Amino acid sequence: MRKHVPLAAAAISAAVFLATGSAGVAAPPRTEPVTLADGLVGPLHVSAGRDGTAIVSEEFASRLTRVASDGTKTVLYSDPEWDVAGSVQRRSTTYFVESQGAGPMDPRPLAGHVRTIAADGTQRTFGDLAALENEKNADGDVRYGFEDLPDACAAQIPPEVPVSYTGTVDSHPYGIALSGDTVYVADAGANSIVAVDADSGDAETVAVLPPRPFEITAEAAATLKLPDCVVGLTYIFEPVPTDVAVGPDGWLYVSVLPGGPEDPALGARGAVYRVNPDNGRVRLFADEVMSPTGLAVDDDGDLYVASLFGEGVLRIDGNDRQRTVLAGKLTADVALRGSTLYATTDALPAENQPPNGKLVTVYRDRHSRR
Repeated sequence: MRKHVPLAAAAISAAVFLATGSAGVAAPPRTEPVTLADGLVGPLHVSAGRDGTAIVSEEFASRLTRVASDGTKTVLYSDPEWDVAGSVQRRSTTYFVESQGAGPMDPRPLAGHVRTIAADGTQRTFGDLAALENEKNADGDVRYGFEDLPDACAAQIPPEVPVSYTGTVDSHPYGIALSGDTVYVADAGANSIVAVDADSGDAETVAVLPPRPFEITAEAAATLKLPDCVVGLTYIFEPVPTDVAVGPDGWLYVSVLPGGPEDPALGARGAVYRVNPDNGRVRLFADEVMSPTGLAVDDDGDLYVASLFGEGVLRIDGNDRQRTVLAGKLTADVALRGSTLYATTDALPAENQPPNGKLVTVYRDRHSRR
């Protein structure tokens, strides 16, 4: 029930659940999304730049694609040896994270870093995220698994389900944010937020995200093929950070999936946390969010969360936490630029169908708050 594979592969394995839909916040979209580009291969990340351009990470194709305001697509970066994940843009420079060896399914040595591409094509690599995890193992002292499991019940647990374990050495840089000369990375393997100094390349752990406890119901036990003796017990799942953004209050906002089944089988178990970058203090912002895989924060402190297996983009009011569904389906990530919300939709292909991910835009009224 720990996370066994990188998020991209986990998302593919969960696609069978998509046809059934899921419960969530019901509200009509305020505006209809406009498709800017289609034919994208696993568009799990997006960042917005100047002049109406966007950078999409086609993670299943290991490339970054620039989408112009007229929908024209050009490949900015491609390397099949790397898992190319989230990006952020500052003026004419693109920052992004890439990795290898995440999870036991990838036999390659653990590697990961931040890479930049300047307007003239010059590239720079810095911030050895795998070395940090190998040295520190951010959640190495955190225990996951069953709480207070009787020995007789433990003997009935299937061998593929870890009864109890501590955080392992793993690194899968997935989301990224930029503040001054600091690059913040959501490391989905290390279960942590990492700060990388863009000048020196030094990396340090800012915070380890809180574990995600789940009380096992009879229905959940049946879904997970667990014995009846676990019903009513608590299983401590890993927190899997998928994205990070800097809010107007200076705090970091982090979307978190629960480790283990990352599909809707066990309900809305994701969350959004606030993290103080100065001292690592973590506070819950929103709970019971269905599969939050990306987020953005506006100048008012309102959040826009991509709910991959939910009903699309959730707008969460920064004051009263009310939720509104804006647009999209199979939405993997969101980005903001002025009054425009960018979202990658149809991020996972339908069963036995070729990939046809989309980049859509939604106009949002910046002057109205619920």
